[in-house]
Amino acid sequence: MTSNANNHSIAIGKYLVSPFSRQLADGQYAASVSIRSGRGSASTDRVMRFKGSFFSENAAHLYAREQGLVWVSESRQPAASRMSLAC
Repeated sequence: MTSNANNHSIAIGKYLVSPFSRQLADGQYAASVSIRSGRGSASTDRVMRFKGSFFSENAAHLYAREQGLVWVSESRQPAASRMSLAC
């Protein structure tokens, strides 16, 4: 089951970052994040599901939020900057 109770989507420029968590069979939580951009038929929704589990729903949400914000931050950098960081 996916939890929306603590889901606070964050709009950053053209992106909407939405962290999610779901409870696993062992009682721990898995984290995922949706990063949406565009509108209508030109919209794109990237969903990242992360390995590992968390002891609390809040910890899973915080991790998903952080990873989504990192992805947006890196994707907003000019391509030349991203390539120099990789070297």
